[in-house]
Amino acid sequence: MAGVLYLDRICWGQANKPIRDELGLSNSQMSLIMMAFTLAYGLFEIPTGRLGDRFGSRAVLTRIVLWWSAFTALTGAGTGFVGLIAIRFLFGAGEAGAFPNAARVIARWFPLGERGRAQGLMLTAAQVGGTASPALAGLLIEVVGWRWTFVLFGLVGVFWAIGFWLWFRDDPATHPRVNAAELRAIQRDSGPVTVDPGPVPWKKVLANRGILTLCALMILGAFFTYFFYSWFQTYLGDARGIANIGTSWLASLVLGGSAVGVFLGGFAADAITHRAADPVRFRRYLGVVCYLTAAACLYLGVRCDDAVAVAGYFSASICAMHITLPNWWSVAIPQCGRHVGAIFGFMNGIGVFGAMASQGFVGLFADWQKERGLSGREQWDPLFDVYVLVLLAAAGVWWLYRFTPLEEEA
Repeated sequence: MAGVLYLDRICWGQANKPIRDELGLSNSQMSLIMMAFTLAYGLFEIPTGRLGDRFGSRAVLTRIVLWWSAFTALTGAGTGFVGLIAIRFLFGAGEAGAFPNAARVIARWFPLGERGRAQGLMLTAAQVGGTASPALAGLLIEVVGWRWTFVLFGLVGVFWAIGFWLWFRDDPATHPRVNAAELRAIQRDSGPVTVDPGPVPWKKVLANRGILTLCALMILGAFFTYFFYSWFQTYLGDARGIANIGTSWLASLVLGGSAVGVFLGGFAADAITHRAADPVRFRRYLGVVCYLTAAACLYLGVRCDDAVAVAGYFSASICAMHITLPNWWSVAIPQCGRHVGAIFGFMNGIGVFGAMASQGFVGLFADWQKERGLSGREQWDPLFDVYVLVLLAAAGVWWLYRFTPLEEEA
């Protein structure tokens, strides 16, 4: 599911320039289309996560994937600015809730000491889907055009949803392939699955230091990563003069760094769980070091003249940042208390502010630089200084995090 989610989400980055050229849209208009997806994704995270808490992830995840697959395919029918905004908004509404419901699945199907690897593997699959997306989309666009590329990508999720509905069960105890020993291991830390955890104590959620710090990390991390999800191929084409196929392979190289990062981060998360006397403190240290490394690599990369060297540095930057992601999940799930779907949806969905700010900032900045008579690297490279500062800020926020239990009524 995570792989298909990122496959469908990130193929837009490769189609950005062909869509812009065919429909005569500006960078600022493309920003608004991207932001429509991101806004809907953020708005529907909490309600869709809450649906999972109430009705189970099986039904909700099946609906989610069928919905977003339909609007992935319908993106190919877009004929102008307004139509694409509507389609991408509905696409974002469809993808919302996928990760909160996945967090519910992990919390109910894995004991505490194995969740880091499970989270890391799932997030690795997401990044593998994202890594394959630019290269695959670039090839398909050359062969069948950007419209049919979206249709073909949309079909993948339909097959996944059918298989998931037939195989998955919300409660491990009801799955015919789970034996008694496995069930005892799964429930060792959490006990039997509860059907409905009751109302969410939102006032306490919004006053909880741990939750608010994790929200800030999600906003800053989304600001950084959404440049690569939305604009990186356009940057390579407009600033570095690289052709469509070349941008797709370099983008895949960069996003491959994120796949390596979350894979390593999953093992690091479990190692900290098993071996550290104070796991939260070690996760904080890891977050600080990784974000500082990401800032340094980004700063050095944009100053390279060779495009492959740029991609190498950027890949190292996004790799370092993504090592922290399974560790973020490892503190976020316990931080949610009983309401994993809803509160995780809130923390994950609030990243929409960072993502939309990033998408809008790049389009407006590029057009403003163009109006000043600048082009190529002079037009694009200065924006990376902002991204370096964001990564440094995220390192500071990780240092400030403290686990703060959510007080709930019994």
